[in-house]
Amino acid sequence: MRKTITLVNLPLVGYSLTRIHRFLLVSLNIDAVLEEATIHRRKKKLAEIIQGNGLRDAYSATLARIKAQKGSKSALGMEVLMWLSHSERPLSANELCHALGVEIGSTDQNPENIPVTETLLGCTLGLVTAEPSSCTVRLIHHTLQEYLSSNTDIFHSPHSMIAEVCLTYLNFQCIRDLSHALRWPAPATPFLEYASCYWGTHARRESTESVTTLALRLLGEFDKHVSSRVLLSLKRDNWDWLHDRSNSAGFTGLHGTAYLGMVDAAVGLLEIKEWDINATDVAGNTAISWAARKGHGAMVNMLLGRDDVTPDTADRDGRTPLSWAARNGYEDIVRMFLERVDVTPDSGDKDGRTPLSWAAGNRNGVIVKILLCREDVTPDTADKDGRTPLSWAAGNWDRGIVKILLGREDVTPDTPDKDGRTPLSWVAGTGCEEIAGMLLERADVTPYTADEDGRTPLSWAAGTGREGIVKMLLEREDVAPDPADKDGRTPLSWAAGNGYEEIVKALLERGDVTPDTADEDGRTPLSWAAGMGREAIAKRLLVRADITPNTADKDGRIPLLWAAGMGCEGIVKMLLERGDAAPDTEDKSGRTPLSWAAGMGREGIVKMLLKRVDVTPDTKDKGGRAPLWWADICGHVRIVKMLQERCKVIQGTGMTEPTGQTVLIRTPEKRLPGVANRRFRDQGPVPQSAAGNYPRDLAPAESPEPSRHPSKRIRWF
Repeated sequence: MRKTITLVNLPLVGYSLTRIHRFLLVSLNIDAVLEEATIHRRKKKLAEIIQGNGLRDAYSATLARIKAQKGSKSALGMEVLMWLSHSERPLSANELCHALGVEIGSTDQNPENIPVTETLLGCTLGLVTAEPSSCTVRLIHHTLQEYLSSNTDIFHSPHSMIAEVCLTYLNFQCIRDLSHALRWPAPATPFLEYASCYWGTHARRESTESVTTLALRLLGEFDKHVSSRVLLSLKRDNWDWLHDRSNSAGFTGLHGTAYLGMVDAAVGLLEIKEWDINATDVAGNTAISWAARKGHGAMVNMLLGRDDVTPDTADRDGRTPLSWAARNGYEDIVRMFLERVDVTPDSGDKDGRTPLSWAAGNRNGVIVKILLCREDVTPDTADKDGRTPLSWAAGNWDRGIVKILLGREDVTPDTPDKDGRTPLSWVAGTGCEEIAGMLLERADVTPYTADEDGRTPLSWAAGTGREGIVKMLLEREDVAPDPADKDGRTPLSWAAGNGYEEIVKALLERGDVTPDTADEDGRTPLSWAAGMGREAIAKRLLVRADITPNTADKDGRIPLLWAAGMGCEGIVKMLLERGDAAPDTEDKSGRTPLSWAAGMGREGIVKMLLKRVDVTPDTKDKGGRAPLWWADICGHVRIVKMLQERCKVIQGTGMTEPTGQTVLIRTPEKRLPGVANRRFRDQGPVPQSAAGNYPRDLAPAESPEPSRHPSKRIRWF
């Protein structure tokens, strides 16, 4: 009791009690704090614990207490710490319990040997905690992980022990009896996923004769074992989406050793029986293809040393082992293949992409240099989309590769792809100013080339907010600042709609930019800014004398209507303050800005519009519905009341539906489902006809998108 009082009385100003509780290590090391003789030293010790410093002694003492436990609790506690500090990913409590229930040398699972989570936590004396939200177990603090990793003498050969447990589990009869068609680990086998996916990773780091023996037993019938399917279906980079990723047909033990990089196991398999070393799985991958794809250089080297290996076999997508190695950035493996005379270094896959194309696109500069040293590699080969290695490197921001390719005479820097996009076009859209500068310095690069959609590099840069590139292009005399694409949208239109104010400013400062150009849908830059809520841009446009604020698009919608429907109060206010505003303009469905604001629940905008004498509050659209009807049907009660007050309508008179019925405050049975009015939310469903449609008198009014349900508000507008 005296110790507790002494600790509680410590001044804890400046310390977070939440952090103290979270770490839980203060409670474990309370004696370490109280052993200090003065209040000052106790505060200092407590601060060290909170900051994660000075815990090594505490961890050592706790480990000593774990080892001193009676019976099997000592070994169990240390095994828990070994798994959590050496696993390849966080483990769920269920996974860890089943892993710890594996008895080395056994042939099947013993359910009575599986510990429960509470036992694990108790055996570790507070060094392990369970996360209820994710059902995982973890070490109490990252400093404990650092401590266990730095003290390699705590655990003896942890990775080989984990690998042996995984392989023992996978060789259990109950696991072997599982159907090979199983697509996902069953609840009764929670450890199956981890064991299948990571036994090879642990075995590569440390292995023993026992691990090799267990591995050979598993791999001998790997194509029929459930773990081969689990391995392939849970690793996202294994199968291209064109193939059934859960189909492991033909994925033999030899493929498995290559996939996992298990050289000793592969050698053992080849000694046990005769294998077709060039056999392919369902996706056309050979063993050497998997080894190259996964970056296992030792495995590739071993396979290349055999006389019966074919190192250039393409898979179903036409990718060779060299192509995979170049794509994934494995320099040493690329060099191994290029030393072979039976490897074609420039072969294209089904998409026409060569190893150089993949290396350039994935920013593997060293491999690009290696490939370009070969005379039989063409540096400007276009794939089936028309993209060259330069196009890929430029689009993916690799300055070094771009510089290398531009330094070659056999590279054309302005080649358009099938969409008409040049390397400069790709750079303009992705925003690397340095690469854009390199290309613009070239006399053989045309900076105004339009793609198949009519978009120029300036259009792409303006639409994606690449301010620096926009300025570079505008400084050139050969770049037109106002070209419209095939949809009629100019760089200003794209910048205004996407909210790039500085680019809008730069374009408006040009005397040769028309700020009110309408696109194919009739929308001007102001219309786009108003509809997207770009208030600052709308302000810049509205101060200009050459802007017409009431230009209607093809649906008859003016900028004010767009702003009202989208709830952009600031833009609505600016438009209404202009003397030339037309706040009661109807669109092609007969709806006014007030109608859209009322239906969309834009209360502030409704207030602004109702203050205007030039706004008619009961204008009906072509479906015969007034703003009050739209507010009522969508459940905007306050807007209904505002409209009633303005129209001076009393209950039962004044405003009618298209059917001729007078309805002001709609009953719960006549409201559309999903409306915002909470008073009617739980008072029963809307009546429907036998055909499942809404009653005829509740059918939504004709609008530009009649198939949209009124309750889908933003999409509906």
